Amino acid sequence: MTTLTVLGIETSCDETAAAVVRRSADGRVTVLSSIIASQIAEHAPYGGVVPEIAARAHVESIDGIVARSLTEAGLGWSDLSGVAATAGPGLVGGVMVGLSFGKAAALARDLPLIAVNHLEGHALSARLADDIPYPFLLLLVSGGHCQLLEVAGVGACRRLGSTIDDAAGEAFDKIAKSMGLGYPGGPALERLAEGGNPERFPLPRALLGREGFDFSFSGLKTAAARAAEGLTADTDRRDLAASVQFAIARQLAERTQRAMAAYAEAHDGRDLRFVVAGGVAANMAVRTRLEQACATHGFSFHAPPLKYCTDNAAMIALAGAERLALGLVDGMDAPARPRWPLDAAAASANPTHVPGRKGAKA
Repeated sequence: MTTLTVLGIETSCDETAAAVVRRSADGRVTVLSSIIASQIAEHAPYGGVVPEIAARAHVESIDGIVARSLTEAGLGWSDLSGVAATAGPGLVGGVMVGLSFGKAAALARDLPLIAVNHLEGHALSARLADDIPYPFLLLLVSGGHCQLLEVAGVGACRRLGSTIDDAAGEAFDKIAKSMGLGYPGGPALERLAEGGNPERFPLPRALLGREGFDFSFSGLKTAAARAAEGLTADTDRRDLAASVQFAIARQLAERTQRAMAAYAEAHDGRDLRFVVAGGVAANMAVRTRLEQACATHGFSFHAPPLKYCTDNAAMIALAGAERLALGLVDGMDAPARPRWPLDAAAASANPTHVPGRKGAKA
């Protein structure tokens, strides 16, 4: 196995990102550059991401962002071993921009193309800063995803549980919006929650009597929005924010602990490693609850550095490098996918969202 240097491109939502990551023959990882162009200012007036605006912004900035990533890494195209680009899931207009750029670069420079699942990038993101052997238990928790998975290796993820309605990050953002907080809502709510009383507002605990490892945040979201009506005093708003954060962290920890018990039994008490990844992994209240759960169940706790919790291209480059090391490359016909489950078999056999009049939610 040789040293691999991979350019990663990420455009699945509202960050245009490019990074160069080097993976040595012994598996050590070095991030040579990581450039992210945020679109917060463009979307803030709308209180959320507008897909058309996001796609246009990607088109306008991707060439410069990729050039900056190579310059910061001190490398040229001839120094690369391959090009990795997010191929889904995400806002398909944005995904098409990054994937098309990656295809063009790979074709022009005669480099292998690796079409990366954005969720696999998150799954591996903690490995950017820490040597975490496979297998491990993963909680992937972000604005669009909330899943518990057993990760046995590259491309080998088994879904244990998922949200049946809203993702945790989506709940954070929508509750923040109902409270009149700025965009992005999750970090704004976390800031407001500082010093608040997390037990002031009793919020519902979902799926307590349901077996398995699924999540549900829609009831919590509705209850919090109703509680926010008419609240004007700073103390009241701070207490509600703290209560929301506590309730979300509590559900994530409760379902994760149940998965930990099942995982430990299945693995005979060995390989007890836990990883939390995704944007919500940057929330310190959530991290604290999960660290406590790990201590209780004998798991080691791992999370990406805060700069790699939210969408970034370093995780895409790493996923590309790990796939390239195994000879897993893609052709120029690799499709851009708005939906792309990590565990396709589970998603097909046991979909978390049943298609309705307007189709499946996810």
